[in-house]
Amino acid sequence: KYRIYHQPGRGGGLDQKGGDAMRRHKGLLATFILVLLLGACRDVEGGGGDSDSEAGATQQITLVTPNPSAIVLANFCAAQGEGFLEEEGLEVRFEAVDGSGAVLQALVAGQGEIGLPGPGPVLNARAQGEEPVMFYNHYAQALFGIVVPEDSDIQSVEDLSGSTLGVGTVDGTEVTFSRAILDDAGLTFDEDYEILPVGDGGPATAAFERGEIDAYAAALPDMVIIESRGLPIEEITPEEFLDLFGNGYTAVQSYIDENPDVIEGFSRAMTRGTEFASENKEETLEHCAEINPEEASDPELTGDLYDFLLPRTEPAGGGTLGEYDAEAWQRWHDAMVESGELEEPIDDIDSAYTNEFVE
Repeated sequence: KYRIYHQPGRGGGLDQKGGDAMRRHKGLLATFILVLLLGACRDVEGGGGDSDSEAGATQQITLVTPNPSAIVLANFCAAQGEGFLEEEGLEVRFEAVDGSGAVLQALVAGQGEIGLPGPGPVLNARAQGEEPVMFYNHYAQALFGIVVPEDSDIQSVEDLSGSTLGVGTVDGTEVTFSRAILDDAGLTFDEDYEILPVGDGGPATAAFERGEIDAYAAALPDMVIIESRGLPIEEITPEEFLDLFGNGYTAVQSYIDENPDVIEGFSRAMTRGTEFASENKEETLEHCAEINPEEASDPELTGDLYDFLLPRTEPAGGGTLGEYDAEAWQRWHDAMVESGELEEPIDDIDSAYTNEFVE
């Protein structure tokens, strides 16, 4: 706000010379105020300064996740809460949907810029002509496993013949993961076993108790939740499948091409977030609680989830945070082809991911 003060001339009036001077002063003052106001308008509209960065402008993006858990995104919680994303000029809105398939649909439709799907749905989407690209390996180790109640007669994957396998969603990464394991054991989908979508850890516990499922393809948080509900479980995942990476940060190729600085800045913030989270549990949990207060209402559960999940973000054999391994991608691809998840091989598996922004 600008306030203009006018002081009348002494003696009750202005002579011609004084009047001319006053008019010039008023004209200069009016011009000065106009410049200030125009500059203020440009700043409000984000157009002030020589560049957006000089004006302090931020890039607003939406992160789409396959479930509402914030603990699953501990590195994002830390990056958001500690201001690492803000330092990269990014303002990120958190949006949860139901499963990796819905994440990819949102990215393709332009309803989000970055998502966190699994590798199986990404390969399926590329086989259908879409171009999602995973640019940061959030869960460098396996995020899924097949579990059964502790008192179950099922002791191995081979024992699942004639059983019903519960999954979270019909198009989630856990389906691809579990079908690859069962196919490797010689079991055929819809002949030797059935798949039943039952939801996440809480509903899965109820499905076990009602006898609707014999086993469950669980993400790591589901395992913690099921046991917290009073149902002891045992994992029967073959060891050779435990090193397959899980969900990672993804964007469509066109967005990456047009916004490489956003992708690089986001990746850098995630690395700093991972490093902070690994050393500052309580502070990170507080940041996660700001994103999902309902989840934080059970401190014991969120603490267990944190301890269970964070180590899976570390590369199995050492290496760079966020980096993808070409051999692991080939294993995912081959498992999907063998299980029928992919109708035919994809020639350009390398185009489904990039390590450019990690490096």
